[in-house]
Amino acid sequence: MHDLHDHHRLQALIRPSVRDLPLYDPGADPQTLTAPNVAKLSNCENPLGISPAAARVITACTGAGLERYPDPTGKALRRLLGQHLDVDPARIILGNGSENILELLCLAFLDPGERVVTQQPCFGLHEIFPRMMGAHVDKVLPNHDFGFNLQAWQTALALHTKMLLLSTPSNPVGTALSGSELRDLVAAAEQDTLLVIDEAYYEFAVDQADALAILGAQSRPWIVLRTFSKAYGLAGLRVGYGIASHPDLIDALHRVRTPYNVNQLAQDAALAAWLDHEHLARSQAFVQAQRQRMSTALNDAGFRVAPSQANFLFIDTGCNGLLVVNELLKDGFIVKAWREPGYANFIRVSLGQEAQNDRFLGSLLRAVETLSPPPVFSSPQRSS
Repeated sequence: MHDLHDHHRLQALIRPSVRDLPLYDPGADPQTLTAPNVAKLSNCENPLGISPAAARVITACTGAGLERYPDPTGKALRRLLGQHLDVDPARIILGNGSENILELLCLAFLDPGERVVTQQPCFGLHEIFPRMMGAHVDKVLPNHDFGFNLQAWQTALALHTKMLLLSTPSNPVGTALSGSELRDLVAAAEQDTLLVIDEAYYEFAVDQADALAILGAQSRPWIVLRTFSKAYGLAGLRVGYGIASHPDLIDALHRVRTPYNVNQLAQDAALAAWLDHEHLARSQAFVQAQRQRMSTALNDAGFRVAPSQANFLFIDTGCNGLLVVNELLKDGFIVKAWREPGYANFIRVSLGQEAQNDRFLGSLLRAVETLSPPPVFSSPQRSS
């Protein structure tokens, strides 16, 4: 009884908007699996691993200087990014991963009851962080072929919108906006809507909008988010960055962030990774080749696969995605089932090493064959 009273007392203290939040799903813990040859294909990590140049920086670290706090604003890394992107470093902010900057944006700009528009299906934190602040989140569905539905976006943005959160290439689908599509989206939004373009998978895209050029021509608030977690292979160190329309936007984020949100080793590794052009090019070429190969193989096997510009594939399995994931776990494959309405049959799988990808395809075929009734591929709702 004492525990029950404590539970109710604690629940009463928690903000209602927090009590109702879904937990972010990181995928199964590899250490809990007993299957041989476990392949973690749930978090879209770089299949070629960390940049060798960054690895050398980490290996060479003797611990000297780590007793001191890191550079609070990451001046050296921001200066390097600014030089290569032709952007004033005052318009750049670093984060403990780009998701940290997403959180800061919601802390700095959203009040309870304000409206955020994002896509469906969406990256979980594009919904969780705004709802954490008590904001209302509306989602826009894609076309049946997973493409951009301009009419649906125009309808959604016709109502007052405080923030637009959009990933391109999109997570979990992988499709990317073209230049004309991004310009149409910008034109549909009110001038005082904060445009947040999440480009976590930017480096893997072959053909997508030049968001910095298109938004840079606008006189309105915007920010583009990128990360070192994916193409640069630094997911374990957590380094992301944002490029904003104006230093005042960055100043607002500095006011709500922890003073030392990016550790010094992460800053130094990111500097080295940014300059390791060979590793980046090798990672891009590998992902693009495997993406095409696996998309073709999955389509030939009868699966419906979204056209991806990222380092993952969004697959309609024709079966309940959670059941498929559980079957794949038996073979040591960790992938994500998608749980948003209309996408219960979908899984998202990261591209791994070539042998892992081949084994995954065989395991997926076995999983679907094991489940009954036979696959019935879903048709996500169309936007109006």
